[in-house]
This record gives sequence, structure tokens and C-alpha cells, in this order.
Amino acid sequence: MKNLTPELKAELFPDNLLMMGYRGSIAHNMYVPNTDPNSIDDIDLMGVFMGPPSHYIGLRHIKETKEKFIGKYDVVSYEFLKFVRMLVNSNPNVIGMLWLRENHYIQRHSFTDALIEHRDWFVSKKAYKSFTGYAYSQLKKMTHLAHEGYMGEKRKALVDKYGYDCKNAAHCIRLLKMGMEFLTTGQVNVFREDAPWLLEIKRGLWKLEDVKSEAKRLFDLTDEAYIRCDLPNEPETEKINSLVMDIIHDYIHAEYLTAQIRNEEPW
Repeated sequence: MKNLTPELKAELFPDNLLMMGYRGSIAHNMYVPNTDPNSIDDIDLMGVFMGPPSHYIGLRHIKETKEKFIGKYDVVSYEFLKFVRMLVNSNPNVIGMLWLRENHYIQRHSFTDALIEHRDWFVSKKAYKSFTGYAYSQLKKMTHLAHEGYMGEKRKALVDKYGYDCKNAAHCIRLLKMGMEFLTTGQVNVFREDAPWLLEIKRGLWKLEDVKSEAKRLFDLTDEAYIRCDLPNEPETEKINSLVMDIIHDYIHAEYLTAQIRNEEPW
């Protein structure tokens, strides 16, 4: 990422960063550049970081979710264990980080590479509830017609113009398709080959009733996919737990050795 200087990275992300990658519209192949007069897209990034050793073996717990908004960048970073817990629940906001295209990872670490290598351990029927739940929340938001606090003036104007929130509508349809695919294949298709079709919705080219009709069709298809699904009911929690314990052990050991070399207090 050419514009992400070390100084900007330090502003946007916490210390001990393990992973950094694109999320949102860029990851989904749905980014509308600001040269488009109707563009309301930021550059969405996600980070995964380690807390200090005392967070894992002491009482000094840190804030596990950190958000930064600077200029065009919208960044959320999750502490490592928080990130893993969200993965276990097939949280749509994070599960795709294990299935990004290679060019959508900006920074990698062996600790998070281990999660990617064993991403199948996180695949389960839990995806049904998480993806449909998030899709339903987007469906409600798109017709709420309130000018929510997260909206800029341009997005509020588009809601007034089209009579519904087109961005929420596109999120709803995308989430349903991704959830249905996940239940069918066990894969998260983050990069959307159907992006031109989804962008029609995002640009307000669909009537509200057509969006609702398509959402209903996809909810029904996702229900059918869940019934036919042969994925495990739960993720491989014992394997995940063992992997996480090894990672935390290695991290704390490395931090202790580094402190000794620097003749500092270990934590």
C-alpha cells in the first residue's frame, strides 16, 4: 500500500501488530473511488495485534478493540485472542481475513499465518446464524431511513434520493450470498466475482421492492443450504485452543528474551 507510510501506520494501528489487511469494499472488489460523485467509500483496514505479556498472564488487561478514523482511512484492530474468539463464532466482520487474496494482505506474521493455514478448523454451521443475523440487521437499517451518526452528508443525501440506504442493501445481499456459499463449500469468497451485480444495488439502480424480493429469495436459499449443510456443528475448538496456547507461549517467551537482552524488566 503505497500511501501507508511508517508514520501513518503508527497512527492508525497499535503496537505489536501481527496482521494488517484490507476489509470492506476493497476486499470485496466493490470499492467506488472518490472520482465518482456518488462515492461514499473509505479505505477500510483491519489489524490484529498482541497485547503486552501482562494481558495474558497477569491482571493488566487492555482494550481489545481499537478504532481509528484518519482522513480516508477507517481502521479497526483486534487483540489476538479477541480476534480468535470472533473467528470461532464465524463473525462475518473477521472470518474473511483468513480468506483474503494475497495482494490484500499488507502485513503478515507467522502467528496469524498459522490461523490461515488452519482456517478449516474455524468452519462450522455457526456461519448460518452469524451471516443471516448480520444480513437481517443490514436489511432493517436500509429501510430505517434515519440519518444515522455514522453517515456523512453525501450518504444521507443518497438515502433521501433513493428512499433507502443502498450501501446497507448491497451489504445485505452480499452477506447472504457469502453465507450461503460458506455453508455449501466451507469457503469464504471475500473477493466478489459478482461485484458488478452487487454494485448495481450499491449505486441505487435497483428499486427497493426488488432488493427486498432478492433478500427474501436469498434468505430462503440460505435456509435450504443450512438444512443440507454437512459442515460440523461446531469449529475444532480443541485444536484451535492448543494452537492459541502455543502462540501465546512463544510470544511471551520471545518478549522475555528480548527484555533480558535489553536488560529491562520483562513486563
